[in-house]
Amino acid sequence: MILANPLRGEASLPIAGTPRLLRPSFTALVAAEEELGPLFALVERAGSGGLKLTEMAALFWHCLADSDDLTREAVGEAVVAQGLAACAAPLRTLLAQILKGAP
Repeated sequence: MILANPLRGEASLPIAGTPRLLRPSFTALVAAEEELGPLFALVERAGSGGLKLTEMAALFWHCLADSDDLTREAVGEAVVAQGLAACAAPLRTLLAQILKGAP
């Protein structure tokens, strides 16, 4: 298991009982942007409370450091199982990294 480094904008999300590393790499963010539209608009939607559940799950999916043995549905189910309040912390970490970039 790799521990998340919040200084690098990484977060952790438990999926199927296992903590999974979310790493907002350039490649991951480009893939997320291709699917979800401009990342700045995504951040604005999140800030105004307009972020959709599917958008959160998609961002998490694209930022998974290792998704080889997971389905996208498993990520969505993990979000639903934990609830939006619990998923706010990793979401906040990823969005902060998108806005601020690397230290």
